[in-house]
Amino acid sequence: MLTSAVSRSQLLFSRSLLLQSCNSTRIITMASIATSSSTSSPATADLCDDFVTSPTRLSVAGSGDFRDYGGIKKFHGQIETVRCFESNPLVRKTLQEPGNGRVLVVDGGASTRVAILGDMLAKFAQDNGWKGIIVNGCIRDSKVISELSVGVKARGTHPLKSAKTHMGERGIVVAFGGLEFVPGHWLYADEDGIVISEEQLKLDSKL
Repeated sequence: MLTSAVSRSQLLFSRSLLLQSCNSTRIITMASIATSSSTSSPATADLCDDFVTSPTRLSVAGSGDFRDYGGIKKFHGQIETVRCFESNPLVRKTLQEPGNGRVLVVDGGASTRVAILGDMLAKFAQDNGWKGIIVNGCIRDSKVISELSVGVKARGTHPLKSAKTHMGERGIVVAFGGLEFVPGHWLYADEDGIVISEEQLKLDSKL
């Protein structure tokens, strides 16, 4: 009986250590996401302070109707675009390709009837080296997406997935939210809004 009690005690202690280890791992993971978010991209406010009166053409928009859903809130990269309406096969195809540090801008026509991005596509973005996704429309699986190390901004959420009936267009100029998104231009995003520049912007003293 004594041996049985000791074994049970050791088992409970082992389980306690395992739970503590899992919780610590989760905390470290989320801390790592926050750290990479804060150190890899300049703040949009700093960019505005340094470049808004410069010869560099700068387009700026506040957070407006867009909310942050990704695990990273501050991100930047060169723009790639997709235009589609309530059908997302081209979004999937694009995010399955190497992102090379780019930001995918998806013009979904501001539809709030379906989601054109979910956790699987956001996971493709994370795994394939995309820095972020801007969605002029809705996403779903927002809780899972909030734990991924990729930036995601969208107008809102909707539980219904999109159709797969048409591809859409890629690599074209799209415009929404008072901004024009040109493939190859640079996009900087954080909690304050979005800044777009024809050229890469650097704030060496503030990074």
